[in-house]
Amino acid sequence: MRILHTMLRVGNLDRSIDFYTQVLGMRELRRKDYPDGQFTLAFVGYQDEADGAVLELTYNWGTEKYDLGNAYGHIALEVDDAYATCEQVKARGGKVVREAGPMKHGSTVIAFVEDPDGYKIEFIQRGTQMAG
Repeated sequence: MRILHTMLRVGNLDRSIDFYTQVLGMRELRRKDYPDGQFTLAFVGYQDEADGAVLELTYNWGTEKYDLGNAYGHIALEVDDAYATCEQVKARGGKVVREAGPMKHGSTVIAFVEDPDGYKIEFIQRGTQMAG
């Protein structure tokens, strides 16, 4: 397993991308709108996603501000088989909060587990990620 990305909800996508690219020196790696879900995902990082962890900036259309308490989204881990990994988590006493399966607005196979403090960790099945 490896860390893929950390998701942050943002109130103004262009402002956030400018900050991460212009202020912190990251590159915008990809961006995709999901009209049915009314959100946009943009990925920024210092290296390509295949080479290291990046940030996923999520803009939920029409939401301009978040409280710091709910700005954190999740940590993502790439796994060979999300279904088997969920079973392993449950067998080890972990809590699966979203069983493995295709994401609602796409075909990427994902699952979510929750750590003891309630932080979410997403499993993304290798080979099912959508090009974007």
